[in-house]
Amino acid sequence: MEAYRRKILVFIDWYLPGYKAGGPITSLANMVTHLCGYFDFYIVTRNTEYMETTPYSNVKSDEWNRLEDNVNVYYCSAKNIRYKTWVYLMSDKEYDAIYINGIYSVNFSIKPLLAAKFQKKKNIIVSPRGMLASSAIAVKGGKKKVFLKLVSLFGFYKGVNWHATNEKEKCEIISILDSKASVTVAANLPRNYSGKLQIIEKAKGKLKICSLARISPEKNTLFAIQCLQQISDSCEVEFDIHGQIYNNDYWGECQQAIKLLPPNVKVSYKGTVPPHEVLETIAKYHLMFLPTRGENFGHVILESFMAGRPVLISDQTPWKGLQGLKAGWDFPLDDQSLFGSSIKQVGEMDQGVFNNWCDGALRLALKNENSRLVEEYVRMLGDF
Repeated sequence: MEAYRRKILVFIDWYLPGYKAGGPITSLANMVTHLCGYFDFYIVTRNTEYMETTPYSNVKSDEWNRLEDNVNVYYCSAKNIRYKTWVYLMSDKEYDAIYINGIYSVNFSIKPLLAAKFQKKKNIIVSPRGMLASSAIAVKGGKKKVFLKLVSLFGFYKGVNWHATNEKEKCEIISILDSKASVTVAANLPRNYSGKLQIIEKAKGKLKICSLARISPEKNTLFAIQCLQQISDSCEVEFDIHGQIYNNDYWGECQQAIKLLPPNVKVSYKGTVPPHEVLETIAKYHLMFLPTRGENFGHVILESFMAGRPVLISDQTPWKGLQGLKAGWDFPLDDQSLFGSSIKQVGEMDQGVFNNWCDGALRLALKNENSRLVEEYVRMLGDF
C-alpha cells in the first residue's frame, strides 16, 4: 500500500506562471520545489498576473491544474474569488494543513482564514511574508495599523500557527499580533542552481550594475539613482533597472533624477525578468544594487550570491557583515556617501580583485543552501 502523503492547501494572491508580484511567489515556489517530494500541494491563486486583468492563456480557470507531480494549482477567475469558493475548496478534500500567505489581502489572506475557522480547521499556518516589518506597515500605514489593532484586539489569529522566516519576524508577530503566538522560524528556501561561477570581464574604470526589484519607495529605487551622482568622470557606469513599475509618480521622480546624473553614468529601464532568467541576467553585471528599506529575506539578494555577484544593499535585510565575507556591502540608509564610495571601489577593481569578491558571494550562497532548511519545513508542515 502506498504511504499516506500529507495534503497542504495553500492560498496566495499570485503564483506561477506569474512572477511580477516578486518575493512571495519566489518564496512559495522554492518551498514547493524542495518539499513536493514530501507533501501534496494544492495551491489556490488568481488566474491573472500581478496588475493585469487578462487570464493566463495556458491554464484552465476554476479547476485544478496539475503543474507537476504532487503540485496542483486552482487558478480562480475574478467572479469566483469569494468566501463561498474557499469554503467549497476546503471541504472538497481532507487537507492536513492550510497555509496562508500574507495578512492584508482580503481575498487570499482574510477570507481563507475565516473559512478555515468556520470549518474548525485546526492546522492553520500563516506566513506574514515580511508584511509586519515597519517599512511594509508604513505603506498605506493608516489602514494597516487600524487593521492590526483590530485583529489583535478581537483575537482574529487565536489558535493559528505562524511561519516566520527569521527571528526578527517572529518578534514582530509576537509584539504586534499575539504575545502567546505559536511561531516556527524557518528561513526561506533558495532556488536550485548549479553552484558554478560564471566569470565576467572586469576592467578598471568600468562598471555594470543592475537592480532587480519592483520600482517603488519600499525598494528605494530613487535613492539608488541619487547615489550615482557621486561617481567621478574617471569611471564609466551602466545601471540597468529591471522590475515592475509599481508607482508611476515615483517612477517620474526617478526619471528626473536620472537627468541630473553625470554623462559617464548611463541608466536604463529594462522591464521585468521572468524567474527562470534571473540568475542568467544577474551574471551579466558586476554588482547588484538594492538599497531596500526592508526585506524579511530578499530572494534576489541570495540569487545574486548564487550568480557569484557581490551586492550593495541596506542594513535593513537579514544579510549582514557582507564586507567581511567579501560578498558585498550592507550600509545604513542615513549615509548615502557609503553607497557611492562602494560603487567607486568596485568600479576601480581589476579582474583579479573582482574575482575574489565573486568567489566570496558564491561561497555565501553555497553556505545557505542547506538540507537542514528542508528538514525544518518538513517538521513545520508535518507536526502542526
